[in-house]
Amino acid sequence: MNKTIMIRIGLAGWGDHPTLYKEPGAKKNKLAAYSRWFNSVEVDSTFYAVQSPELMKRGADDTPPEFRFVVKAYQGMTGYSRGGGSSYKPFASEEAMYAAFHESLAPLREAGKLAAVLFQYPPWFDCSRPYVDQIRKAKRLMGDVPVALEFRHQSWFEPDMRERTLDFTRREGWMHTVCDEPQAGEGSVPIVEAATDEKVTIVRLHGRNKEGWVSTGQPNWREIRYLYRYNKDELEEWVERLRRLDELSQTVYILFNNNSGGDAADNALQLMQMLDQLPVRGAFEQVKPVEEAEQLELFD
Repeated sequence: MNKTIMIRIGLAGWGDHPTLYKEPGAKKNKLAAYSRWFNSVEVDSTFYAVQSPELMKRGADDTPPEFRFVVKAYQGMTGYSRGGGSSYKPFASEEAMYAAFHESLAPLREAGKLAAVLFQYPPWFDCSRPYVDQIRKAKRLMGDVPVALEFRHQSWFEPDMRERTLDFTRREGWMHTVCDEPQAGEGSVPIVEAATDEKVTIVRLHGRNKEGWVSTGQPNWREIRYLYRYNKDELEEWVERLRRLDELSQTVYILFNNNSGGDAADNALQLMQMLDQLPVRGAFEQVKPVEEAEQLELFD
């Protein structure tokens, strides 16, 4: 007997998806409104700053019991350098940084709503001994928190390294993150359809904007990098992949990160229909705003 299909569809963040907030009152609490459409979300704000436990508790309180969060690891934990360059160190030590992050996660863990912490490593983080050691250290510092790996350097998945990387990921206790992204040189990885954890596999769809993927110094690079809308044929390919991945893990989280043009929510809802899923709210149709209904009645 086949196991119950458990494919959770969600988005990267809940703020930048106008499709979801057209109904009256939806914009007042976007996370609560979002959770009536989807049962999972990726928290991106934690990459830029370790969030307060109070803020994380609010997120747990604003969502239904079955809702789950995939939380991005803070940038200082993955080697990114922002907010002041390499000398910018908001924590006294690495241990203090991880302690603050653990404290931030506590409300989600207590509520049973943490799916995983996603360690997205930078494009220059190649398959080499120092970085392998860094991954091992991160796993040790995270303790029993469920963690997922996402690489951005293609050396991890070159033909002679692919299985070795997956074996390492499995052996060290990490979830594998399957990525769909532009194939734009060594700073991108191919789709690696595999699972390393029997409980959870994560899929992130970044779009396929090859021209915009790598920065060439343009000021709006981050605005256009994820500018992409998946077409029906591309989503059909993912329907088949997800069904295969679902046989390898109890739960597959697929998160749309093609946010730049507001395409993520539309693509996610389209994929739901292809998988014969309904939004949490039970329907795709939205209630028209009262003012729009009143205007239409003028011409009846």
